[in-house]
Amino acid sequence: MSKRDAIFPANRHALYDAHQYSAAVRHGDLLFISGQVGSREDGSPEPVYEDQVRRAFANLRAVLAAAGASFDDVIDVISFHTDPPTQFERMMAIRAEEIGEPPYPTWTAIGVTWLAGFDFELKVVARIPPAPEARN
Repeated sequence: MSKRDAIFPANRHALYDAHQYSAAVRHGDLLFISGQVGSREDGSPEPVYEDQVRRAFANLRAVLAAAGASFDDVIDVISFHTDPPTQFERMMAIRAEEIGEPPYPTWTAIGVTWLAGFDFELKVVARIPPAPEARN
């Protein structure tokens, strides 16, 4: 097995080290992104649900950017929710602002009972676009 090609955003938050995981791992032109939560740099959650969702998307964008990708390159999303009946409508409004125009990535939403103190998490697979010189 070849060594993992780990990707981290420039301002990596404390959770990566505290919980011993990589933000993302590149394999060929695929990027497998660990669950991104609405954590501040110190690893603590944003206390307001909507802010936590926005921060999770911001953390996701930072990981994508570190790999040379954007949300347009996302293929598959899994979102985790601690209280879907009360959160889903608010999350969907923020999601609409964040994900851009169709065609949309595939998306699976899962209700869970625990997210280590968080209420929302995004797990993503993306395709890293070829470098500009490789496109010619």
